Amino acid sequence: MISSILVIGSSNTDMVIKAPHLPAPGETILGGTFLMNPGGKGANQAVAAARLGGNVTLVCKTGNDIFGKQSVQLFREEAIDTSFVFEDPLHPSGVALITVDDQAENCIVVAPGANAHLSVQDIMPAMERIKGAAIVLMQLEIPLETVAHAASLAASSNIKVILNPAPVTSLPDELLQHISIITPNETEASMLTGIKITDEVTAEQAARSLQAKGIATVIITLGSKGALVLHGDQCSMINAPVVQAIDTTAAGDVFNGALAVALSENKPMLAAVEFACQAASISVTRLGAQASAPYKHELISQLL
Repeated sequence: MISSILVIGSSNTDMVIKAPHLPAPGETILGGTFLMNPGGKGANQAVAAARLGGNVTLVCKTGNDIFGKQSVQLFREEAIDTSFVFEDPLHPSGVALITVDDQAENCIVVAPGANAHLSVQDIMPAMERIKGAAIVLMQLEIPLETVAHAASLAASSNIKVILNPAPVTSLPDELLQHISIITPNETEASMLTGIKITDEVTAEQAARSLQAKGIATVIITLGSKGALVLHGDQCSMINAPVVQAIDTTAAGDVFNGALAVALSENKPMLAAVEFACQAASISVTRLGAQASAPYKHELISQLL
């Protein structure tokens, strides 16, 4: 049995419109396909990990509305443990409005709703589950105080903590010292370090800057180029498979969910990142967030 993965994060409903280009300020354009999909970075990562064979528990907060109830039903269908999915009687479930253009680029506006109220007090019932997990995986669509508290709890029990710092914000050094692995994309890494990433050299500089804050492993995802991995003193570049992308919306979330699964299976770090790149490369060939996450059998067939 794969060791347990505890995902603490957000759950949203994504409303997606395909369009020829992203609208400029004040511009109205005619779009094409409309999709309404379950999303939210925490939920996306939990679903990705579960589909790839992970034993996943999700800690999140939804509203007492149709979006929240549909989300919980879908989590259960994915065999995710929903014991710590809390219902907020005062705030609606989170929603995201997403436009995806013909080049698979996207712009996203999120109304966090109940996600913004996942408090330290809320996660206290999950304390023993946090301390008993193999990996705790988090993002930043919930309050930073909650992320920091969960990271501290996990670190106090020597539990591996993966932080996907998205959407990016300034992070206190105390939080970073409790993180085992950080997984920014190049934009996020640039904002966290002040180092503009233009190539592998500057990506390594940014990674070393983050590592100097106490994080053992820094993985900077570089889209279609793959990922730069700084693990201990070793810096490596893992290339991504070449695919025809149609929607990159949840590629980073699939990457993080897959990384957590591979590490929970005790794969070496570079092999785990290669596995994550493979999973993310499949996801960008599909529309939607959770809908794009591949199943393990699909990934195995890609690797044969």
